[in-house]
Amino acid sequence: MLICPHCQFENPNDNKFCQSCGTSLTHRTCRECGAEVLINTQYCQECGAECGTIWWAIITQETSIPVSEVEDEKLIQARVSTNSRPQFAVGSFLDRGKRYQLLEPLPAPEVIAANTEVKVRVLDCQPFHISPIEAMLENQPQGLIVPSVSVIGIPSLAQAYVALQSEMPPGIPVIHDAWQQDNMQVVLIEDRSHWQLLLDLWQDPTTHPLQILHWCYQMIQLWGILEPVNCRQSLLELSNLRLDEDQTLGLQRLYVETPANILSSDVDEPLSIKALGRVWHSLCIQSQRTQIASVVEILEDLEVGKISTLTELRSRLEEIATELQPPSNPDVSSTEPQSASSPTLLQDDDLPDLDRNEDAPTIILSMQLRSVENTGRTDIGRQRDHNEDYFGIETKQQKLELPRSRNLQARGLYILCDGMGGHAGGEVASELAVTTLRQYFQEKWIGQELPTAEVIQESVFLANQTIYDLNQEGLRSGVGRMGTTLVMLLMQNTKLAVAHVGDSRLYRVTRKGGLEQMTIDHEVGQREIAKGVAPSIAYARPDAYQLTQALGPRDANFVHPDVNFFEIREDALLLLVSDGLSDNDLLETNWQTHLEPLLSSGTNLELGLSDLVDLANEHNGHDNITGILIRVKVSPHQQNWL
Repeated sequence: MLICPHCQFENPNDNKFCQSCGTSLTHRTCRECGAEVLINTQYCQECGAECGTIWWAIITQETSIPVSEVEDEKLIQARVSTNSRPQFAVGSFLDRGKRYQLLEPLPAPEVIAANTEVKVRVLDCQPFHISPIEAMLENQPQGLIVPSVSVIGIPSLAQAYVALQSEMPPGIPVIHDAWQQDNMQVVLIEDRSHWQLLLDLWQDPTTHPLQILHWCYQMIQLWGILEPVNCRQSLLELSNLRLDEDQTLGLQRLYVETPANILSSDVDEPLSIKALGRVWHSLCIQSQRTQIASVVEILEDLEVGKISTLTELRSRLEEIATELQPPSNPDVSSTEPQSASSPTLLQDDDLPDLDRNEDAPTIILSMQLRSVENTGRTDIGRQRDHNEDYFGIETKQQKLELPRSRNLQARGLYILCDGMGGHAGGEVASELAVTTLRQYFQEKWIGQELPTAEVIQESVFLANQTIYDLNQEGLRSGVGRMGTTLVMLLMQNTKLAVAHVGDSRLYRVTRKGGLEQMTIDHEVGQREIAKGVAPSIAYARPDAYQLTQALGPRDANFVHPDVNFFEIREDALLLLVSDGLSDNDLLETNWQTHLEPLLSSGTNLELGLSDLVDLANEHNGHDNITGILIRVKVSPHQQNWL
């Protein structure tokens, strides 16, 4: 079956378009230039960008293929030099089904020694076909994964990957396919060969020590995850420690512990966290980053056994972080804007239960901006004859870069309105609201902090009064009174404030938290739920989706904007939408295919929003469609306190 990359609908193998949403199953859109590219092609024919689906193949032979006295090495070379293309040359296929095409040459089986590995990149020429392992993981009950592996003939090399996929820790490569072919085992995993080596950034003099502590902390997390599947050796190979574009630690592959490597390299003892300390020591020595005396102390205590558990090791790292970074102000209210210097907590929710103390302190990291990108788009939809949506984006960025520090200051005002009231009504109200709010903050937002909740509420009251006065002047009444919804985001570096009236929404997407709706619609159904009515009953009402608030139809006594503050603690995608983009749970259903990939800096934000609007037209074309996308990248704050 063919799985649609947009809506995940299962299609027959001979379909050229998805039966559900109409997406092409033979072509994909180049993220760089927008050209249509065949799915079995590695590069875009227009701009040369890599568009194909690439996997990393790990290949092993259980035993060497014997070479007779007659069929010696010269005969093997003669075979390769014949006019027929060698079996494992570039462009040939790794599998009998002719799905995975070699992008690098593979030695002939005769020259691969027993139990040695060969690693090559392969192009998936049928990327929309589900693999046997993907199908198994999708349908396999928890706790029965590994036994099923042997039943369906998946090679033992793949078992650790399969066992860890249920947790899906970000540091572990995703397994795509695996099979046993004659004497050869093949495992296909996510290609991380282009990821940066941890050592390279560790030894970069501009890398902040708190960032290094963060990587150590991530290694502790991975150690606890890898221990049950006997893959701790994966953390002991420096070349295997990689960083993604967001400087998050990940493994290039898994190494299964065998009797040959289960002992430490220089002492005859079982593998323990001493080995992890030796990795840190090696990283410090090779990079000459030994200026943090507390870290050197940890390495010594690990070696002599003063630190013997992951809980103790994690606690010591937390103590060092507390020494380097002052704690946050406990008196700051969560509903008010915080100081730009307030720290961010490094959360460890993904850490498995390792007999840890629930009251132990959390590593404190102050975050700073690395980049901010945004784009907006509005579309009339497929059934309306005019567009009542309107949006505005106003940003300002200032960048300072020095040899040992980088600093980005950014301010953004993002406003989206969905008007109501027909021709010369809804579109007037929505544009008037955006214009009024922009002018207000140009005058009132002067300092380097976010406006207070009172100031933001006052801006909404002003926009409401402006539209209300126009209604009064025109003697409009009843349904003839124009109005608009509002969702507004204010950004000052990593601090944000959101205000909204009506059912236009703000969403946030992060790799850790997934999709989160940051606003609650002002409509009858939600009002009833707030009173304690069950959602199924609240939304059974015929007026469940009727708005309880809007800007313009009534005076300020009937407008109660919600204002909330939050902080960017990890890379995030922020999305402001009108209901034409959020109706029918469109985002909840499709965020993993249409939003999560946009967290990557390598994806085109404008094309991503265009794809999202196109999807909304297919499912929600009954209304105008408007969205604003903001991609925010952050990293630990770099201060010159060393």
